Amino acid sequence: MRSTGYLLFLLSIIASAVALHFEIDAVEETRPPMCIRDFVSEGQLVVVNIHSSGSVGDGQVLNFNIRDSVGNEYRKKKDFAGNVRVAFTAHSSAAFDVCFQNVLQQRGRKLSRELEVDIEAGSAARDWNAIQAAEKLKPVEVELRKVEELTDEIVGELEYLKAREERLRDTNESTNRRVRNFSIVIIIALISLGGWQIRYLGNYFKAKHII
Repeated sequence: MRSTGYLLFLLSIIASAVALHFEIDAVEETRPPMCIRDFVSEGQLVVVNIHSSGSVGDGQVLNFNIRDSVGNEYRKKKDFAGNVRVAFTAHSSAAFDVCFQNVLQQRGRKLSRELEVDIEAGSAARDWNAIQAAEKLKPVEVELRKVEELTDEIVGELEYLKAREERLRDTNESTNRRVRNFSIVIIIALISLGGWQIRYLGNYFKAKHII
């Protein structure tokens, strides 16, 4: 039971590690957005909870969008305030950005919004209360299920990193072979060109009766 408690404590640390609280100033629309980046595996469930202070029509327009590094857009919302919950399943293993842009509507004013962003992925994003009610699980069984799924995710992530390292190593070796072959071709070409120049100059000097 003590080891289970340590694992549950670790789970709570991991789940709260991505919760962010910050303030975003209202600026001109041409300014770049503020983004939060995280990584997700293909097929993994992601839940993004956003809470914004202020209200719609308070002189600033807060927008956000969620997009991954390969071009998939999961959610886009303009002029929001209060609580927003976004749930999506990742289409590919890639980094994704949650970007915010707070546009000032009246110049000369200094406005801002406070934001709280909580990103949960994998087992942390599942509705465990619904699972507990549906499967009639005891609290300890639910926590053990969480630990089991988290362990599976860690193993899957390690396997992904291993496969990625193998791909990178193969790419590196292939690049080294191509560079080596290209260098050999260049050396042969230079030697051939040098030999041809020597022969050409020799024939030229003989034709001019210089040698």
